[in-house]
Amino acid sequence: MHATPSTHQQPSRHSAFTFLAGLATVVAAASPAAAQFTPFEAAIARFDAAVAAGVAEDAGGAVSVAVFSGDEVIWSKGWGWADIERGRPATAETIGRSGSISKSFTAVLMMQLVERGLIGLDEPVARYLPEIAELADPPADARPITFRMLASHTAGLEREPGLEGAASGSIYRWEEKVLASIPTTGFRTAPGTEYAYSNIGYGMLGLALSRAAGVPFMELMETLVFSPLGMASSTFIVNSPELSRRLSVGYTRDRGTGALSAEAAKREHFGRGYKVPNGGIYTTAADLAAMAAAVMGHGQVQILNEDSRRAMLTPQHPAEGYGLGFTIQEADGHTLVGHGGSVAGYNANLVFDPESGLGVAMLRTTGYNPPVTSLLRDLLAAEPPR
Repeated sequence: MHATPSTHQQPSRHSAFTFLAGLATVVAAASPAAAQFTPFEAAIARFDAAVAAGVAEDAGGAVSVAVFSGDEVIWSKGWGWADIERGRPATAETIGRSGSISKSFTAVLMMQLVERGLIGLDEPVARYLPEIAELADPPADARPITFRMLASHTAGLEREPGLEGAASGSIYRWEEKVLASIPTTGFRTAPGTEYAYSNIGYGMLGLALSRAAGVPFMELMETLVFSPLGMASSTFIVNSPELSRRLSVGYTRDRGTGALSAEAAKREHFGRGYKVPNGGIYTTAADLAAMAAAVMGHGQVQILNEDSRRAMLTPQHPAEGYGLGFTIQEADGHTLVGHGGSVAGYNANLVFDPESGLGVAMLRTTGYNPPVTSLLRDLLAAEPPR
């Protein structure tokens, strides 16, 4: 066991941020050293110091963060240990699990199929997934469940299916788990009437998209999202030596004893049952930033048109704070978009402001949770990067 977490920083590609090479020595914006910084730089300095202290106190794993402006990562860093036992430090390139941020990727994929004319956003999902008719106890005179409903959590479905073991088992059999889960999934409300967050709903969405395209879901994501955006560190299955070397160990802490364990996370590397379209992606903070940039329309590679991007970032009635694969909130006069994610041993967060293009992406295996939304709000209140 190592007593002190390490900090590893990725140099910025923006000249205004070359000062950050020595940022670990800055403990607060009120220090004399911070006087030379702009408000934007000082906000990052404060965040860096807070995360370094939080990770050290937790002594339970790793944190990786990327601050981005448009399609450029302007500052990124890793704190703590990606593997405590082997003394492998976290870096900005450390790979973790994105959890439910995978839903955002699935929604991006959905809109690409809409643009290609393979599906309609308001088309009944049953045309491609007739098994959806087996859902348990549908409300009388219920409207057909559409792609828009599943992607906006307005299909009225329960959060999880009633199938025992639905969230465990080989990733190669996830489609079977979705189909077996459908008859055990009931309704919280009639389709199209309320917002009801549903993990199994996104499992069904991913399978329906795969059938509509005639291509396996994971292959479809690789071809239409990961590859065009250069997301070489994103995958559903970590099966290469290069990616394995950068994968962080997932840690959970016993609430009674406080002891760390990696066992739950290790089991889930084998598979999480049906939870692939809604929670299966491994990635880095920088790759999350690349996906966010694509949704905002930044970068040379455009994988979505303007209409698709606008729809994704617009609350979908009756959901007031959720678009298509993204949460939406108002803060200090800004519209902040993003998603969080959590699986055994891993947590993630992504938040960005489409108007300015600024955003923050984070992966962690610590119990300490960095205040990434607060950082973004501080950055938006400060002068923008030069």
